[in-house]
Amino acid sequence: MAELDEKWPQNVKGKFYVDEQCIDCDLCRETAPGNFTRDEDGGYSFVYKQPTSQEETDLCMEALEGCPVEAIGEDGEQQA
Repeated sequence: MAELDEKWPQNVKGKFYVDEQCIDCDLCRETAPGNFTRDEDGGYSFVYKQPTSQEETDLCMEALEGCPVEAIGEDGEQQA
């Protein structure tokens, strides 16, 4: 389960985020390329754009549910 206090700082503010458990498997970037991207230096994914449509939200949820290490969270709206 993703931890809000371990999210990567590159994540844009909003509901979805990726935390430090990411193993750079590429699943989220393949599933929702309009929302997830890769930090080339660190070798992990992060959310660069929050979903703005139901289709994007559904793709982000699909990525969250498919993440093999549960590094994607959806409770980022709680962040300051």
